[in-house]
Amino acid sequence: MKVLVPVKRVVDYNVKVRVKSDATGVDIANVKMSMNPFDEIAVEEAVRLKEKGVVTEIIAVSCGVAQCQETLRTAMALGADRGILVETSAELQPLAVAKLLKALVDKEQPGLVLLGKQAIDDDCNQTGQMLAALGDWPQGTFASKLEVADGKLSVTREVDGGSETLSLTLPAIVTTDLRLNEPRYVTLPNIMKAKKKPLETVKPEDLGVDVAPRIKTLKVSEPPLRSAGIKVPDVATLVAKLRNEAKVI
Repeated sequence: MKVLVPVKRVVDYNVKVRVKSDATGVDIANVKMSMNPFDEIAVEEAVRLKEKGVVTEIIAVSCGVAQCQETLRTAMALGADRGILVETSAELQPLAVAKLLKALVDKEQPGLVLLGKQAIDDDCNQTGQMLAALGDWPQGTFASKLEVADGKLSVTREVDGGSETLSLTLPAIVTTDLRLNEPRYVTLPNIMKAKKKPLETVKPEDLGVDVAPRIKTLKVSEPPLRSAGIKVPDVATLVAKLRNEAKVI
């Protein structure tokens, strides 16, 4: 079975995000970028499935600027067999990414698409669901456990009341949650091997996809600063402040 794993290049989760002075977006100049953590979990799960003999080939896909090649090389160092970069400088929104992935799915014919449930930059949590709708494929979102047997896919996912297990027919779409696994560290030998793995570059036009934004961002602003707390001498004063000032009781 062939697995397609989309990976996104985002601002590293350890970096403090800053808004541009003109409030048009997030400042990414001279900022460390890395693979979206949820996508890293998806790559790890695909590699584990390959190690079990369930998967024969792992294809990493990224959509965006030329620097996304670094993210694909990281995915290949983790265990992906080859990479595909859909290179564009346009602002890519979830629907555009889903359409690009749908075109690649039609071309590559994978048995499974594994992707992170959301990206830590926009937190949209939409691409996997949109891709499933476009392809009319079964989907399992927020997967915390994944098993493949007898041509069926068993996905355990977290819900408000606990957890539920879904049985999906392949091909299918699965979005990964944090509890699915813990990604391995990239070793230097694997980084060197990844440099020799094939990486194909295509344009959205080659796939026949219009990636023009459907939504316009009017303004980006930082959240308001929280005011400092105060100390109160006793419980009576605390209750009085909660009732009269905070008005929460």
